[in-house]
Amino acid sequence: MTTRLRPATPHDLDALNRLEQSAFEGDHFSRRQLWHLLNRAHAATWVIEREPEGRTPARLLGYGTLLFRHGSRRARLYSFCVHPEARGRGLGRHLLETLEAAARARRSECLGLEVRADNRVALRLYRRMGFRLERWLPDYYEDGCAGWQMVKSLGAPSTGAATAAG
Repeated sequence: MTTRLRPATPHDLDALNRLEQSAFEGDHFSRRQLWHLLNRAHAATWVIEREPEGRTPARLLGYGTLLFRHGSRRARLYSFCVHPEARGRGLGRHLLETLEAAARARRSECLGLEVRADNRVALRLYRRMGFRLERWLPDYYEDGCAGWQMVKSLGAPSTGAATAAG
C-alpha cells in the first residue's frame, strides 16, 4: 500500500468525519468542530491517505491537528488518529514526524498533547517518539477516564523545516 501525507483541505471534511466516528468510541469531534479546525488560521491539519490504485479511490487513513497560540512557542497536538484497520503499519509514527516538522516550521519549541491513560498503544508511540509524561489529568475524558499530559522538546526553531509548514 502506497501512502502520502498532505495538508488537509476543506474538501476532506466528510472523510475526516467518517474517520473520527470509526476511530473513537467517545470524545470525538462533530462535523461542525472538524469544519472549524480545518478553517481556522491558527491550526494545521495533516492527513495520511492511501494513494489511489486503478479504480480504487484515495482513502483517508489518519489525520492529526496542531493548534498554535499567538505568542506561544508551545504547539498542541489537539487530535491524532489512525483508522483502526490501518494501525500497526508505522503510519502513526510517520504522521507524527510530519506534524512535528510542521510545528517546528511554525517556530514551536515544544509540542504538548493529552492522551487517555488506558490507551497503551498511543502512550508507547508517544514515548518512543520522545514525549515525556508531564501531568496526570484525573477524570479528563467524558467517560471519566484519566489522561496524561505529555510534552516533547522540539529544540530551537529551525528555518529549514519550512517544507511541512502547510
